[in-house]
Amino acid sequence: MSELMEDFEFLEDWEEKYDYIINTLAKKVPFMSNEYKNDETKVDGCMSQVWIKVIKNPNNTYSFLGDSDSVIVKGLIYILLDVYNGKTSEEIKNIEVEQIFDKIGINAHLTLKRRNGLFAMIERIKKETYEN
Repeated sequence: MSELMEDFEFLEDWEEKYDYIINTLAKKVPFMSNEYKNDETKVDGCMSQVWIKVIKNPNNTYSFLGDSDSVIVKGLIYILLDVYNGKTSEEIKNIEVEQIFDKIGINAHLTLKRRNGLFAMIERIKKETYEN
């Protein structure tokens, strides 16, 4: 996460951050097979189509796959994967993700609907990792 935070620190305004999210981060999201894009992985509450697949690793950490039909959302998924991948359920539960979004400067620039969708993804991750 620190590398991503450093990248955002170099970007001076929202337009540069937006460009970085859609033209760099969205392209880094690992491929998610269509077999995982189903009702079970679909995230409700998002304007666009969004899927999050939660994978419990043998060492009790979690990995995630995600995809969206929206490029900006795909970039936001990359940020979430960077924040949550490789963490235990307890670590995931304690991450103050809103503070991270404030620090990298995207919280203030997302529309209310996009922000609600982002937090729907976060809630899905927290719910599924806490239950497992």
